[in-house]
Amino acid sequence: MTETVNSTELGASASAREQELRNALAAGALTEIEVAWSDPFGHAQGKRIPANQFLSRALGTGFAFCEASLGWNTEGTVIDSLRLTNWSGGYPDVYAVPDLSTYRPLPWRPQVGHVISDIVAHDRSPSLLDPRAVLKRVLARLAALGFTAKVGVEFELYLLNPDGTAFHDDIHAYSLENANALDPILGDLYETLSAFTALEGIQTEYGPGQIETNLVYTDALEAADDAARLKYAAKEVARKHGKIASFMPKPFTEHSGSSQHVHISLWRGDEPAFAPQDEAENELALHAIAGLLEHLPSITLFGAHSVNAYRRFTPDSFAPATVTWSRDNRSAAVRSLIEPDPSASRIELRSGASDANPYWLIASALAAVVAGLEAKRNAPPALGGNLYTEGVPLPESLGVAIELATRDDTILEILGADSVLDFAALARSEWLEYSNEVSDWERRRYLLRS
Repeated sequence: MTETVNSTELGASASAREQELRNALAAGALTEIEVAWSDPFGHAQGKRIPANQFLSRALGTGFAFCEASLGWNTEGTVIDSLRLTNWSGGYPDVYAVPDLSTYRPLPWRPQVGHVISDIVAHDRSPSLLDPRAVLKRVLARLAALGFTAKVGVEFELYLLNPDGTAFHDDIHAYSLENANALDPILGDLYETLSAFTALEGIQTEYGPGQIETNLVYTDALEAADDAARLKYAAKEVARKHGKIASFMPKPFTEHSGSSQHVHISLWRGDEPAFAPQDEAENELALHAIAGLLEHLPSITLFGAHSVNAYRRFTPDSFAPATVTWSRDNRSAAVRSLIEPDPSASRIELRSGASDANPYWLIASALAAVVAGLEAKRNAPPALGGNLYTEGVPLPESLGVAIELATRDDTILEILGADSVLDFAALARSEWLEYSNEVSDWERRRYLLRS
């Protein structure tokens, strides 16, 4: 039996998506709801809930789960050295409280809905381990300054055989012939993402089986939610076709890495706050760029939490290698785009890796923007030309990035010190495990030559 809902209960503030969900439940069109949230490194977590139980529980306490799942690393190993959750606290329940405005029908499972949740503790306070809560904290700080943020996310990823090898070898970016050669999986991915996200487009990229997906520019929280949906959906579509969708930043030594770029603009109500002045960046945009440049070394961790992500930061790779900014220059880490339409002028941060948690990546980028606005320092003059040899290098390894992230008092304060330090502790577990592993390269290099 499904729950029936009187339309008068919706209230004037209910979103169209929420009303769509309530109507589908009332009509018996759904048998199940996926209640989803993000773990620290951006993997889709959740529970499958019978539709006839969903609404009363969603509007009540929410859906309990063990807090330990917010304190594990890439492999799902619980790291007990965290500040916010550990064995001293007994790993209690926390609660997934669905944001009903995030409802989407699940394209690959008929009669199933999907909602994204906020995580709260027993006292109903937001969990400081919840990546979505970290982003909402930064957005509140930005709102206190009188601004909202819009964000557009670009993902690169590889479609590969289950053993990680390429099933299509050509590497021409933008090739329609290559796109056709990746069908039927690419066509299915396009249709699925069109239904499940605000997809702007798909194209082939500069690696065998590598593609780029672009999401529509929208409010920052909605953009992060959409990015989380995209990663989940891409993996499911690939699995259905007997393939894998890999967001590993650098799966091949000899081929292009995969990035996650974020395009940012600020708004005062309906007015674009980055509107150009004399065909150049206005003062506010220069403050934002200054904040990104000053804090980029310390926020790199949140867009590159894996050991592998740092293999992308090499010259001539179309990924940045130095802390630089320029106008429409893909060798810069911060790329300013001045457009004829003032509402389209924006700043692109290009350092993020494809496996980054979009909530943390967007939150950290906006934290640096907030820092720039509050400090009111202007950016240095824009550089031109090949910037791979200009400026301070980006962190050379995950270990370096962890240390920089934990020393930036401004970013610690804006993002929340406990949240940052626990994220860094999880990343440190990755770095230590990697550092303690004797690699095949070392054995090949030194076993007979030592």
